[in-house]
Formats: sequence, C-alpha cells, structure tokens
Amino acid sequence: MFGISPLGWVHTLGSLPAIPVGFYMFAHYGRIVPRSKAGAVYFGSMLIGAGTVFVIAHQPVSYVIGAATLALVLIGYGAAKVAALGRWRIYIETLALSLSAFLLMIPTVTETLRRVPDGHPIVTDMKSPILLGAYAVLLMTLVVGVAFQVYRLRQQQKAA
Repeated sequence: MFGISPLGWVHTLGSLPAIPVGFYMFAHYGRIVPRSKAGAVYFGSMLIGAGTVFVIAHQPVSYVIGAATLALVLIGYGAAKVAALGRWRIYIETLALSLSAFLLMIPTVTETLRRVPDGHPIVTDMKSPILLGAYAVLLMTLVVGVAFQVYRLRQQQKAA
C-alpha cells in the first residue's frame, strides 16, 4: 500500500507520534518541552524516524535531513545539561527542537502529497506549485513560530 516497504512502515509508524505530540506541546507550552511525558514520546519517535531514514532513503537529501534531525534532537535534549551555556540553554533547546519539528514536516508533507491518494497522488513532480507552496507555508510557520518562542522566553526571563 502506498508503495511503502515493511521497513518503510516501521519508519513511518515509528516517527508518526512525534507529529501530534509536537503539535500538542507547541499548543500547550509554546515549544517542545523535553522534560515531560510528551517530550519523551517526541524524543523516542524522532530517534526512530531519523535513525531509520538511513536504511530506507532513496534521495541523498534524505540522509542530510536525517542526520540534521538527529543532531538537532540530541542538541535540544542535551542543552539543559550544559551549565556553561547559562541562560542560553533554553534558547538553544527551543530553537533546536523547533528546527527538528520543521525537518520532520518536510518529508512528511512531501511523502504524503506524493503518495496520497494511493495510485493517484496529489503531486507527481517535485517542482509542483502545490508542494513548493506547502514548503513555503512550513518555512513561514517556522520563522513566525521561532520569533514568537524567543519573544515568550524573553518575557518569562524578565518576569523571573
């Protein structure tokens, strides 16, 4: 179904929980919060998704996205443990995890539009205006979202 191999299904279903959990944390906390139950689910799902991409990928860019996602998730979850970063820890954590969510959504949108509906996908060309428009929306969401997150973090630090 959808031309996905069994290992592709492991990759897809393993990384899938990161999407609703990420949206939940963005809506509830305004960012991805590593030290929460939802944060643990996000971490595990992102490790499964980014880790398995190396054995299922067909495009060289997939390896770059997978490696960058793994690095950002590890940086985001590890930043709080590096005392030398001082007050910058929360900003690094937030930015890294927001970028990881963005990188998760690029292949999610691409593969969904290229595979759904089964047999007659919405997009057949990587230069499709629909796909390019979806990328533009993701990029605008990232820029506005990160700006909002930085603003909120500054307000919280001023109040503290």
